Order: sequence, then structure tokens, then C-alpha cells
Amino acid sequence: MPLMTEENKDFKYIVRISATDIDGNKPTLYALTQIKGINFMTANAILQYTGVDKKIRIGNLNDDEIEKLSGAIEKINEWLPPWLRNRRKDLFTGKDIHLVGTEIDLTKREDINLLKKIRCYSGIRHERGLPVRGQRTRSNKRKGLTVGVVRRRGR
Repeated sequence: MPLMTEENKDFKYIVRISATDIDGNKPTLYALTQIKGINFMTANAILQYTGVDKKIRIGNLNDDEIEKLSGAIEKINEWLPPWLRNRRKDLFTGKDIHLVGTEIDLTKREDINLLKKIRCYSGIRHERGLPVRGQRTRSNKRKGLTVGVVRRRGR
């Protein structure tokens, strides 16, 4: 067992931010990318907004800095520039919003259900389990038994 030093006495191996467990050994910039909906550019913007150093491991951050990060993620729609958000011109509100975590899955499911409800081409393709974006179905996306040459018995 490693000796406890001044640096790793308060080290957290798992940090929980916005309902996601994050590995404490990763640098803060890369650790934030484990949260669904936050990519490298968004994580960089969050760290610049909060003033937290991006090279420090996220497990070494104190509780105030972690609270700053989670607060910035909760209020991300207020300060993040519109060109960096992940849902432009939302169907219901018409605004640019940024979705994080389980909101992404719920919104995606709602969008697909709306496509099915209005019976558009892509909604029908979703219902039937076929490729939606024009991929070929002759050789891929096959269901059932294996396709190939069938041997005759008794020869």
C-alpha cells in the first residue's frame, strides 16, 4: 500500500459530476469529456469559465473547485456561446441549447418518436429497423439466418 503523502492525502479516486462517475487519475480537461454531452472543446470552455487548471488531476481538486465545475455545467446554457452548443434551433423552443447527460438520450428518443408519429420516411425506417440515412441493405443490415451458399445433402 502506498504511503500517504501531503499530495495524495485528499485524493479522490472517483469524482461525481452531473450524475457521472469520473476517474480521478485523469487530467481535468480529459476527465470532463467522460460526461455525456461534453467534448474536448466544451470541457476547455468550462475550465476557462471556472478558472480551474486543466492539467491538474481531477482527483486532486478540492470540493470548492468541483462544486464550481458542476455549477458551471448546470448553468451551461447561460454562458456557453451558441456556436458551441450541441442542439441548435430546438424543435419546441427554437433556441440553441446544450444538453448534458441523460437529457441527450431522452431528447433523441422524443425526436425519433415524433418522426414515427408524423409517419415521415426516416420515422418509418426507424420503426422497421432499417438504415435511416440511405445506406445499402443488399449486403448489410440483414436479419435471420446466415446468408451464403447452401450445401446440398446426399452428394
